[in-house]
Amino acid sequence: MENSKNRIIGDGFTFDDMLLVPSYSEVHPSQVEPGSFLTPGISLNIPFCSAAMDTVTESRLAIALAREGGIGFIHRNMSAERQIAEVDKVKRSESGVIVDPFFLHPEDLVRDAVDLMAHFHISGVPIVDDKQRLVGIITNRDLRFVTNYEQPISHVMTQENLVTAPVGTDLEGATRILMKHKIEKLPIVDGRGILKGLITIKDIQKARDFPKASKDSRGRLRVGAALGVGEGAMERAEGLYETGVDVLVVDTAHGHSRSVIEMVAKIRNRFGSIALVGGNIATGDAARALINAGADAVKVGVGPGSICTTRVIAGIGVPQLSAVMDVAEVAHAMGKM
Repeated sequence: MENSKNRIIGDGFTFDDMLLVPSYSEVHPSQVEPGSFLTPGISLNIPFCSAAMDTVTESRLAIALAREGGIGFIHRNMSAERQIAEVDKVKRSESGVIVDPFFLHPEDLVRDAVDLMAHFHISGVPIVDDKQRLVGIITNRDLRFVTNYEQPISHVMTQENLVTAPVGTDLEGATRILMKHKIEKLPIVDGRGILKGLITIKDIQKARDFPKASKDSRGRLRVGAALGVGEGAMERAEGLYETGVDVLVVDTAHGHSRSVIEMVAKIRNRFGSIALVGGNIATGDAARALINAGADAVKVGVGPGSICTTRVIAGIGVPQLSAVMDVAEVAHAMGKM
């Protein structure tokens, strides 16, 4: 029995085991700023991240959460191509200035425009020639009475008196132009007429409706994506990186394992400064290993979820409050807090 007692590490606590003792305060609720950092380079206006689970997070939730100031992690229980497409939907859902807008050519069919607009839920597409010079735009207004979808776009697109703006136009300037000409889309062109971007009234309105939205440096909503450690994981990471994902999480049931630590190191070496999270873990030792491998943040929790059976089935885990405290102590000592 003595040996068994010695193997008990100590007391462990979860959040339900503790209460905070109230104290004197001069802070009003309206003065509280709940924002926090996900990684050193990504701040959130609300400290909420949605789980990378196939019953929780795809593009719809990621968009909704990012608009409120949090971030969603697209799950990995799908093909790499579909996960990349889900991330792309979030990144394209709204933007300050769309620097890589979809475009079509005059000889493309009206059906191509209709299909593109329906797939990405957009209301118009710039039309360019073979040198990327803007020659027209096709919008829902142009298509309202069109019945022949097999004709070239050049037959129905707006091409006279196109309203454009030069590179460097800010959102305030764009708003004035859009209001003056009563249009919804403003192509951005350089001195040679080459399409360089697009500003839409929809994105401007969303910026007003969701002032706390979590956005990247280009005004696009932020989104994360989960990876495993199996075959094809690095190729998946490559595609997500090229699509503009803001943060990758190496997401496994047991993050304190050689395969996870090696994957974190590979991603860090391959993609440099991309925001990177490792998990799941429940100890300070695990945090130290992942941080040393290159993780910017760690995901804490082995079995605390309401539907998780890890602790019941396997008898493995650490009460969540104790796990967070243990990990936080190590992270602080390593300069990650």
